[in-house]
Amino acid sequence: MTDVVDVAKVEQLAGKVVGDVAGAMALFMAYLGDQAGVFDTLDRAGRVTAGELAGKTGLNAKYLHQWLGSVSAAGYVTFHPEDETFSLTPEQALVFGREGQPACMQGFVQILVAQYAGQEAAVETFKSGKGRPWSDHLPCCFCGTDRFFRPGYMVNLVDNWIPALSGVEGKLKAGAKVADIGCGHGSSTILMAQAYPASTIFGFDFHEPSIEAARSKAAEAGVTNVRFEIARAQDYPGDGFDFACIFDALHDMGDPVGAARHIRETLKHDGTFMLVEPMAGDTMADNMNPIGQIFYAASTTICTPASLAQEVGLGLGAQAGQKRLTEVLNEAGFTKVRRASETPTNMVLEVTG
Repeated sequence: MTDVVDVAKVEQLAGKVVGDVAGAMALFMAYLGDQAGVFDTLDRAGRVTAGELAGKTGLNAKYLHQWLGSVSAAGYVTFHPEDETFSLTPEQALVFGREGQPACMQGFVQILVAQYAGQEAAVETFKSGKGRPWSDHLPCCFCGTDRFFRPGYMVNLVDNWIPALSGVEGKLKAGAKVADIGCGHGSSTILMAQAYPASTIFGFDFHEPSIEAARSKAAEAGVTNVRFEIARAQDYPGDGFDFACIFDALHDMGDPVGAARHIRETLKHDGTFMLVEPMAGDTMADNMNPIGQIFYAASTTICTPASLAQEVGLGLGAQAGQKRLTEVLNEAGFTKVRRASETPTNMVLEVTG
């Protein structure tokens, strides 16, 4: 039986693919501009010609001409056809520059570029069904991950998420012992150390280069109430913690049940575990949206392979949802799970009992 093809639907889908290709190229151009400092220079310069921008950046004017054409067509830079000049609106500057602002998307872009750069390993992993260790990714994947999540933590962690937990903020202000598990480059650890100087914050991560980066960043920030150690989530050292937290990392772990069980065992009897995970519904149908699309893709090449490369290899995936996460936490021995807060990209669970 011959399939009946709807030509209009083919054209519609092909048109979408063209738009997606344009978007992919635009993000690559955004990455080039970020790494070469063009957005920041354009932000400071105001309205300039391509030649003037070349003079300010020291870049090849011919390359800049082509680059500006692409990012202007994408809407990332504003083109003024009356005099062929270029500028950034305040909104464009926030999204593509001004490092540390919550709206800056360059960390997200950097993660994507790292996946394309490592495409051979990604294809082999996908075809083989085997795991791929977190350490196997390119360094810009780690930097991009920290760069993307850090602004959100800066805006929400101290001002919204911790205050939404029962009694935790008071303990931290008075002086508490805190475990930040899977801390990566230590952005969340350092933020808590700065906000709660009476507390001691321990950052644990099994990735040695990330711990080295975290120690360097803590030294640059001048915080002294942090300790960073190379350790796995399921057997990090110490006990008697008042507060434990995992930021966007439980689903990457091979044995999330074991990790949560160890957290429960190392918390004080009245301690609290804050779990921050990507925003997701409980079914795939709930996640048929752009955020779900992005997180499923990242989970295909980063999160699930990282989990499968470790013992147990549960492979929760970045879109596990609160129901599945609660099952994991209950299996680990926790009895109470409450959604304390949320953002468009994250859910924050208060875990006790």
